[in-house]
Amino acid sequence: MSTINETIEAEDDATRRDFLHVAAAGMAGVGAVMAAWPFIDQMNPAADTLALASVEVDLSAIGEGEAVVIKWRGKPVFVRHRTQAEIEEARAVPVASLIDKQTDEERVQEGHADWLVVMGVCTHLGCVPLGTKTGDERGEYGGWFCPCHGSHYDTAGRIRKGPAPKNLEVPTYTFLSDSTLQIG
Repeated sequence: MSTINETIEAEDDATRRDFLHVAAAGMAGVGAVMAAWPFIDQMNPAADTLALASVEVDLSAIGEGEAVVIKWRGKPVFVRHRTQAEIEEARAVPVASLIDKQTDEERVQEGHADWLVVMGVCTHLGCVPLGTKTGDERGEYGGWFCPCHGSHYDTAGRIRKGPAPKNLEVPTYTFLSDSTLQIG
């Protein structure tokens, strides 16, 4: 009988030990997660960055042939209400003659060819090109001109002349309505 009791006590001791090992390992895991959380959480974007994640633009205030500069994520974005002549001129350019080969249709959204949205940062060295204000130099192709090193962009924001290697970048944007645009 004492052998049975000793066996039962040994099994109970083993079960208690197993439970204590599992509980200790579980508590150590929870402690490690709790200690690591502040380091992981600090990698999230700051509140001021999240506030700039998207911006809405009222298009009704921009007349045909005019452009505005919107600040998004700390960088300028050019929003131009293109005229029919500017659209036709941009679409008439042979793609093979371009430095960075993109059609006008690839740079605007379908059904909204009159609205061009591009980042206002020259792709050469990051200067802000001229061409959004009345009286600004627009370069030889009627779009934008970068005064820093002489890059010329056309009315679709494509590089046509100068040291810039790429077209002006097109950010992510959507039309919320016919008169409201959301960038980001």
